[in-house]
Amino acid sequence: MITDGLFDLTDKVAIVTGSTRGIGRAIASRFAQRGAHVVVSSRDAAACDTVAQELREAGGQAIGIAANVGKKDQVEALVAQTVERYGGVDILVCNAAVSPYFGPLSGITDDVYDRIMNSNVRSALWLANLTFPHMAARGGGAAIFLSSIAGLSGTNVIGAYAISKTALIGLARSLAVEWGPHHVRVNCLAPGIVKTEFARALWDNPEIADPALARTALRRLAEPDDVAGAAVFLAAPASAFITGQTIVIDGGLTIDAGV
Repeated sequence: MITDGLFDLTDKVAIVTGSTRGIGRAIASRFAQRGAHVVVSSRDAAACDTVAQELREAGGQAIGIAANVGKKDQVEALVAQTVERYGGVDILVCNAAVSPYFGPLSGITDDVYDRIMNSNVRSALWLANLTFPHMAARGGGAAIFLSSIAGLSGTNVIGAYAISKTALIGLARSLAVEWGPHHVRVNCLAPGIVKTEFARALWDNPEIADPALARTALRRLAEPDDVAGAAVFLAAPASAFITGQTIVIDGGLTIDAGV
């Protein structure tokens, strides 16, 4: 366990959604290493328990609580069980997301669009409204929404997903203003292409990945742990005066003007 002041999360209670694989799992692991009590959550109860056990075996503190963030009753149960176990919440990471449609917006159905916006955006508002009062009662806290560079530009293949990620940036800003007086900070992380199973359709497609690599200053795609480090920063005292912001983690992809 690492406890070094500015990046110390000792005894902080952290809910991390979508944390049984990919970016969420990397964040949960790094939080546990820094001393947090981590609540591992995804729709798969067995996977939640497995990852929580692995974090405990590595010396961390973690439990698994399954929840589908697209269902309000399950989100409410996730927070209620966390509070019952630990007495409150200090850190919220909204990482769980869906992207069930690949193609132009002209072809998306209303049901699929609603599913994306509900799971990716409204769930974050639900979780914020449920956890922020507990954070305020404990003297403050930190929330991190996983946006994307797709939310900072246009795309012709994951447009609805991109809209949801833009919405998270706006949601974080408004919540930061609303809850700042209660010492609750709200920020976003906007990764580029990360080598996760969720993003396989992007990084495993040479027509998409090769041009992105050519324009990325660091000449590689991100790994989940590249995002986890920034999440630790935003959750820890090191970022105590940062709120309402979006940190881009793309290896320099979005700074290339292409000329």
